[in-house]
Amino acid sequence: MTTTNTINRDMHYLQLLSNSFPTIAAASTEIINLEAILNLPKGTEHFLADLHGESDAFQHVLKNASGNIKRKVSELFAGDIRETEQRELCTLIYYPEQKIELIKATETDLDDWYHITIHRLVAVCRDVSSKYSRSKVRKSLPEDFAYIIEELLHERTDDTNKAAYVSVIVDTIISTGRADDFICALCNVIQRLAIDQLHILGDIYDRGSGAHIILDTLRQYHSWDIQWGNHDILWMGACAGNDACICNVLRLSLRYANLATLEEGYGINLVPLATFAMDTYGNDPCSEFMPRLLKGNSLDEKTTRLTAQMHKAITVIQFKIEAQIFHRRPEWGMADRCLLEAVDYKRGICTIGGKEYDMLSNNFPTISASSPNELTAEEQQLMDKLHHSFRVCEKLRKHIKMLLSHGCMYNISNHNLLFHASCPLNADGSLKEVELYKGKKYKGLELMNHIGMMIRAAFESDTEKELRQYSKDYFLYLWCGKDSPLFDKSKMATFERYFLTDHDTFKEEKGYYFQLRDSEDICDRILDAFGVNGPNRHIINGHVPVHASKGENPIKAGGKLMVIDGGFSEAYHSETGIAGYTLVYHSRGFQLVQHEPFMSAAEAIQKGTDIKSTTQLVELSAHRMLVADTDKGTELRSQIDDLRQLLYAYRHGILKEKK
Repeated sequence: MTTTNTINRDMHYLQLLSNSFPTIAAASTEIINLEAILNLPKGTEHFLADLHGESDAFQHVLKNASGNIKRKVSELFAGDIRETEQRELCTLIYYPEQKIELIKATETDLDDWYHITIHRLVAVCRDVSSKYSRSKVRKSLPEDFAYIIEELLHERTDDTNKAAYVSVIVDTIISTGRADDFICALCNVIQRLAIDQLHILGDIYDRGSGAHIILDTLRQYHSWDIQWGNHDILWMGACAGNDACICNVLRLSLRYANLATLEEGYGINLVPLATFAMDTYGNDPCSEFMPRLLKGNSLDEKTTRLTAQMHKAITVIQFKIEAQIFHRRPEWGMADRCLLEAVDYKRGICTIGGKEYDMLSNNFPTISASSPNELTAEEQQLMDKLHHSFRVCEKLRKHIKMLLSHGCMYNISNHNLLFHASCPLNADGSLKEVELYKGKKYKGLELMNHIGMMIRAAFESDTEKELRQYSKDYFLYLWCGKDSPLFDKSKMATFERYFLTDHDTFKEEKGYYFQLRDSEDICDRILDAFGVNGPNRHIINGHVPVHASKGENPIKAGGKLMVIDGGFSEAYHSETGIAGYTLVYHSRGFQLVQHEPFMSAAEAIQKGTDIKSTTQLVELSAHRMLVADTDKGTELRSQIDDLRQLLYAYRHGILKEKK
């Protein structure tokens, strides 16, 4: 209830608010507007995870809104037009420029096609825009066609008084030669309005060749956020100047023979690495470092051999630099991962936990048995060059800045807790305290917040020197540390997988979060700790591929937890049997979409094929959710309360209206 005492307490704020709403009429109009918005349907949220550089699949899923557009087209035109025509219309919405060119090459009556298509697109656009205010829709319209689209959206041909008016608009669009541009504009508006908010649960980088393309796409996207994944952190660390992260980024790129992001995307000069690798490992078969070739990727014998040599060269340097950091940070408890120290280079044996293991190979020309972690002069010179390349890359810095400005370790959105991988737990399911800078320990929400601040500290020039160095080093712990919320395993067995013959050493025991997360009680504890309220609250994760082919269910803990590792990367397809999951949360509830592998944009355009998807209803709401039921609704109600206080101040003469 508004009172004079409340007004006096908030006077400074109300004076500022009066600059935006200077009169009773202006404040009243805004209250009416906000109250109306509260009663609109909730906007559609789209959840994606683990994109791993698969830019083509990502862009297609973004264009089709994980089947949301197809669903709307089917609902609108069911029984009126054939399924083949619905499919053609969907393809046009996804790829308007390319599809129009195909149509023009085969269509005999183009004007008739323009008429039919424009009316159908207007109907789809009217449907997807129906849950937004006119003001929001107007802001989404392209400047060239804003007035025309707005007129068509709000006038119908079945209104006899306006039928001729609407018909002439469409006729004139065609006769003036603007039909192609108008159709493209309509399709882009449909894509824009089909999704209100995009959530990415981490791992844009690595494996696929188009991480830079994904980030360029997001740069133009209307509203998105990201919860950083372990692979994103690796690239962020590389950009911040962590040499171990630089080595890991290069190693993973070489492992999958994917240098496009490095060379074409960011212009990283790999010639020094290639030269060093040929000189150092020219007589080494490097058989354990042969690249894993993915779909459509082939290398000749010479390139394959060079890639393997570069792969081994940077991997050996990586183990050396990681060990240097682990020794510099003994509080991390990772000295046992300094495995170059555990090798008997004469016998070709590695001793781990008191047990000896045979090594696959024993050719280490740059390693001194007495100081195995020390870089040679040539390795140091190489790292200086690579470090410089990453630090001066302007495009990489811009992309990392985007990740910083749009993301953090977690997000809470509409009663959903989003994070990439894990929230560290003890064996009994309680939140685990993790030590950060200068011995301070944090758990749960505080842990995530302090890690987020530490990551940002690595990029801020005014950060105190010692903290900045620790923050830069900490990127490595986030990548492979036992208690990292982005890793949460007993170890990262990279060394073992490359060099040891015993596969038992490859095992990486998952942390307690992954062991206990199927429990509703555990999920409730985590949600409580993060302050996530409401009867229909959830945790949404990515990170761990769901093995659908083995019967694994992405819905866990009685529906409290959803795992949506997108599985976009082809490297996972044989392992999971699918191309992963995406999640759509609209006003009726949650829909989980299971995808099959994406073939190509060209096939989608030419044949009208879409990603084959299976939609599973996860949770339907008893009533259609409104903006009032969302975080935005809470924010708007707060704004309404403030405006009502401003009205009270005007009407009681506490503040004067401004002309």
